[in-house]
Amino acid sequence: MELPLRIQHLLQTLGDANRLRILRYIGGEHRSVSEIVAAVGLSQPLASHHLRAMREKGILETRREGPFIYYALRDPRLLEALGFLILVTAADGDDKSANDFFPCPAWIRRHSTDTEN
Repeated sequence: MELPLRIQHLLQTLGDANRLRILRYIGGEHRSVSEIVAAVGLSQPLASHHLRAMREKGILETRREGPFIYYALRDPRLLEALGFLILVTAADGDDKSANDFFPCPAWIRRHSTDTEN
């Protein structure tokens, strides 16, 4: 599959607020479905649907321990990419709470302030 199409599929998969909340909660950890459900406030079937979709697209990986399945980011750099997208989409560039959702790496914040001056 050509690169632009792969990027399109990735962005379509990430283009859901519930999936972004799930990714934010998982962060750099391994989280069980029950932990995700409790933290994000989704029903178990809905959370499982989103987790399966992200696993099938290669965003998440799983690990089984007994009856529990734990989810983790396949590539933690995705959190930095999402932090950058928040920086780019901030309406006034001064929304401090936006950077709390997915923290943008310091080197990107430095570069963005350098180019604004």
